[in-house]
Amino acid sequence: MAFEPARDAEDLVAVLAALDSPQAVGALLEDLFTVREVREISQRLSVARLLDEGKSYAAIESETGASATTIARVSKCLGYGAGGYAAALEVLRADGGRV
Repeated sequence: MAFEPARDAEDLVAVLAALDSPQAVGALLEDLFTVREVREISQRLSVARLLDEGKSYAAIESETGASATTIARVSKCLGYGAGGYAAALEVLRADGGRV
C-alpha cells in the first residue's frame, strides 16, 4: 500500500475532528508521536500564544526554549498562514481564558 499524502492527511484531520474528548485526542497523539514530537508541536502552540500576547522573540525563546527559526516560522503562519493557529488560540480563549 502506497502512502497517499492528501488522503492520509484528510483521514488524520477527520479523525481529530471526530474525537469527542481531550483524553481521546491525547491518547491518539501519544500513539502517533514520540514524546519529543508532542513536546515540539506543543511548543509551537505556546510560541503562537506568546506572539499573540505581543512578547518579543527573546522573551519567547527564553520562556519556551524555541529557536528563533521556530518562532519566526510560527510568526509567519500567524500572519500569513491558513488560520490554524488563530483557530487554536480561539479554542484556548474559550476554554477558560487559557490564552
